[in-house]
Amino acid sequence: MRSDAAPGLSWVPSAKLHLTLKFLGDADESRVAALVQAIDQVAPRHRSFEMALATVGAFPNFRRPRVVWLGVESEPRLELLHHDVELAAAEVGYEVEGRPFRPHITLARVREPMPADQARTLARAARRLAFAATTLVDQLTLFDSATAGPGAHYRRLHAATLGGR
Repeated sequence: MRSDAAPGLSWVPSAKLHLTLKFLGDADESRVAALVQAIDQVAPRHRSFEMALATVGAFPNFRRPRVVWLGVESEPRLELLHHDVELAAAEVGYEVEGRPFRPHITLARVREPMPADQARTLARAARRLAFAATTLVDQLTLFDSATAGPGAHYRRLHAATLGGR
């Protein structure tokens, strides 16, 4: 996507691109060990798989964009992995997410409300974008994120390789 189509966007650096299966919010440090154990129980039950990426969209929409995302095509194995992570987090004391799972990779954030003409330009650029790729999903990673200054800072706390039976 051309940067002139989206001058008000704060782009996520490629090293920070990720798909969130479960956002935990402010997690108590005392729960980290239980979360690690939960991830270690979920990961071996799932085989690695290819995830197809396509379509650029915006939350809540392109008329009032706050987040620009790259969509993930429907994949039953990803849905099942999300479900199992959701249940494992619930067993550790986290609330089950009430909204449907909408897998996406955040590409950019809109820091200030975007004027209508710029939002229309962004929407047109997104519709014209021809993109398709796949990526291997082969691990679950527990990240700690902190916002200090521009953008989030991620720290990997634990990773578990998907195994499959």
